[in-house]
Amino acid sequence: MARYGALVWSIARRLSPTTADAEDATQEVFLELWRSAGRFDPARGSERVFVAMIARRRLIDRLRTMRPRIEHELHGLDERANEVSVEPRADQAAEVAIARAVLETLPAEQRRVIDLSIVHGLSHSEIATRIGMPLGTVKTLVRRGLIKVRQALGVDAPRGAEAG
Repeated sequence: MARYGALVWSIARRLSPTTADAEDATQEVFLELWRSAGRFDPARGSERVFVAMIARRRLIDRLRTMRPRIEHELHGLDERANEVSVEPRADQAAEVAIARAVLETLPAEQRRVIDLSIVHGLSHSEIATRIGMPLGTVKTLVRRGLIKVRQALGVDAPRGAEAG
């Protein structure tokens, strides 16, 4: 728990309506991790990614079961509240946490290239020029890193894709 407590807590806090719910959810996640430990496969990802995926799944399940209660409570406040779904936002926050966990496992050079591409919006050729790396290497690093993120999120990678 000491090793991954902050990760699980941050996901739980984002996906829980109250701090008390986040505390309960964190405890449930660690119980689930204890029960699921045998399913961990280092070939499929790091421990951190495994923990984040279990946390995400458990917390989304929690939100789905809480949704009717939340909608009932909001019904008296605003008729439109019933049309609002908390799932897309919760899903996005969990996926962001997983993606960050995967990115942290990548080599520093690959993280830097992905950061320049995704966060700073540079083209592959601009990245190659800026850091003095061959264009093909930049493209390969970005592609392989993004494939690893997609796999961790359970999104099928493009055909012929390698995550090496």
